[in-house]
Amino acid sequence: MSPLCRAFAPRHRIPRLIVDRVTKRFFGSTILPAISSKGLVLGVYAAPDKTAKGLQGEISSTSLFQHFDAKFNGILGRTLVGTGYFDGNFKKGKVRVFHGLDQEYGTVIVVSLGVRGGVDGDLEKWDSQKENVRAAAGAAAIALRDLYVTEADVDTLGDAESAAEGSILRLFSYDELKHKDKRKRSLRLHPLVGEGHSSKTSSNDRWSRGVTLAEGQNYARSLMETPANLKVPKVLADRIASDLAGAPGLSVTIRDEKWVEEKGMGAFRAVSQGSDEPLRLVEISYTGRPDSKDVDVAVVGKGITFDTGGISIKPSLHMDLMRGDMGGAASTAASIWTASKLGIPINLIGIIPIAENMPSGKATRPGDVVRAMNGKTIQVDNTDAEGRLILADALCYAQEFKPRHVIDLATLTGAIRVALGNAAAGVFSNDEEMWALMSDAGVRTGDRVWRMPLFQHYADEMTDSLLADLNNVGKYAGGGSCTAAGFLAQFIGKGCKWMHMDIAGVSENKSEVPYLGKGFSGRPTRSLVEFFRQLSMKQTGS
Repeated sequence: MSPLCRAFAPRHRIPRLIVDRVTKRFFGSTILPAISSKGLVLGVYAAPDKTAKGLQGEISSTSLFQHFDAKFNGILGRTLVGTGYFDGNFKKGKVRVFHGLDQEYGTVIVVSLGVRGGVDGDLEKWDSQKENVRAAAGAAAIALRDLYVTEADVDTLGDAESAAEGSILRLFSYDELKHKDKRKRSLRLHPLVGEGHSSKTSSNDRWSRGVTLAEGQNYARSLMETPANLKVPKVLADRIASDLAGAPGLSVTIRDEKWVEEKGMGAFRAVSQGSDEPLRLVEISYTGRPDSKDVDVAVVGKGITFDTGGISIKPSLHMDLMRGDMGGAASTAASIWTASKLGIPINLIGIIPIAENMPSGKATRPGDVVRAMNGKTIQVDNTDAEGRLILADALCYAQEFKPRHVIDLATLTGAIRVALGNAAAGVFSNDEEMWALMSDAGVRTGDRVWRMPLFQHYADEMTDSLLADLNNVGKYAGGGSCTAAGFLAQFIGKGCKWMHMDIAGVSENKSEVPYLGKGFSGRPTRSLVEFFRQLSMKQTGS
């Protein structure tokens, strides 16, 4: 019998003796060492092919994993091997948890980064290594929080920006309306840099950028999750103005019903008139190039704070999710705010029309005709196709600023969800350069986009109306997202570089994007910010 086993023999089962013998055996003293509540995250890659020359039996990992495994006398590596590392049992996003390995870190999380150095095919349209880092960092962060850890040092996993994004996005929880005992605990994360990486300063800068990007997307998620009764148009407009106040180069102006009526925005007003809550239009101005008065990009975001469908009322099942029908507005405000925090040298205008779509004795009826700001008349055959109505007037107004580029985004059609699922936002554009920049942005952020057609065929369906210049629904079945884009194209002036993003399919997440968790996603906030960054670099030649 070993000395340790004898210590637990019946005559020795006195608690103090057991503690003294065990602690003296392992720590050289009968005084238990203080175990810190601080956590540590380390990364390893999926097991390499055991038949590959020179790799058999080696754990593929980050330099920080190697450093700490040596510090912990190899217990990390031995545990991974013993739990099936070389049998493929430690796949991407999986974690192993260790406790009490030393006095500095009470909890150590080892997380799998998937296969090292995988190459994406052209059809994937994203950077799988960045996505793997985001997923791994998010999984580790959740594991720490579930273990009640409140502070941790994090291996940047070879990509500090992506690691920060994955961590902060995964930790998001809209629980401010719950009792404080039911709210998720906060977790403070600090980046660690391993050998072979760039300087600590540059890595910290990239980590900080990732945190800012994730916080921007989380802001959009918070706006979307807020219950509709707590974000009626006036309240949402005031909240955006308050939240963005003081951000560098930002100013916010709120327009009321009288102003909208004076501008001739009859389509916008028609959507709002069924509600007791007055509409609002929010203008956000960001001057990142104070030496220029030009507007580089105007962003227009649909802001329907609750969508019943109006007289063409929706089915009751899942109608609660219509509180998120202002996802375009949320991403517009969040992306411009994030661009300001990052100091991107670009001039932006955000136009956010905000309204409720409600049924009442004052609501627009199917078959009614309304007049948009540009003078075109619209036959409203379906009051549940309201997003395109408010966007029509907002797009007309946005072009008064003479922007070089115009982007609108909206949770516009269920048809785009049928076409693309939640893998990508549908993009319609009349400009090749804009499309190329947004496609590249989606590759970098993991918020993918996919180009859809702007054929005249779809526009013709919308302009074939019995009573007016346009109908707000297509003449034939099918292609609903395309006909919606064809409708919006009628409000884009000649020569205007324009992009429409239908984000209905990506606005909500169940488990598809592992580092987002369940709920509204705030997509494509980071892709918009990356588009702004790339456009600014192209314009300045940097």
